[in-house]
Amino acid sequence: MASSASPPILPISNSQPVPAATTASTGSISSPSLPPVNTPAFRVFLSRLQESIRRSLSDRRPWSELLDRSAFSRPDSLSDATSRLRRNFSYFRINYFTLIAAVLALSLVSHPASLIVLLGLLASWCFLYIFRPSDPPLTLFGRTFSDRETLLGLTVITVFVVFLTSVGSLIISALLVGAALVAAHGAFRLPEDLFLDDQEPGGAATGFLSFLGGGASTVGPAVVMGRA
Repeated sequence: MASSASPPILPISNSQPVPAATTASTGSISSPSLPPVNTPAFRVFLSRLQESIRRSLSDRRPWSELLDRSAFSRPDSLSDATSRLRRNFSYFRINYFTLIAAVLALSLVSHPASLIVLLGLLASWCFLYIFRPSDPPLTLFGRTFSDRETLLGLTVITVFVVFLTSVGSLIISALLVGAALVAAHGAFRLPEDLFLDDQEPGGAATGFLSFLGGGASTVGPAVVMGRA
């Protein structure tokens, strides 16, 4: 009797997929990029912004001192008004910045369409260029954009929004109104009762915009590392 030969048994491999986190060190599979809101640069920027606002508000002068009616008088000349404005601005710097910001916020809130457009523009800059890692590149509508093309596109959109729409005129008008209020207050308030010796050196850089100056040394390298 002829025995039927059994077919050869083939080896079966049942390999499991290797997670990307374990193979990132070998270079075969790259780990996914973090969302812009989770990048170190964005977290450093937010921490610097919160610290700057908290420190600035702590240096704010009392509003009752700012609005003291007994301290107001008409300046004798233009040079007297300029001298008053300079000294009052040095003393009430944080209050003046708060007043200008309040006028700007009130103008934007009263025009919701302009506010939405401005917030969309700021979000585009933050999430498409500033805090977005360069790997993977930006892809929109099936086309890949380099960093230079992204910067050029955002710049063109910003120029169009600021100079060719009502958003720019609204912002400029609000800033002019705020500056006019600051100039009027600084020119008509007597600064003789103000103690300017306890002012910190550094001028306006120690106020609301200190996160753009002092924080640039911290946020700058983080942004570069995020885009490397």
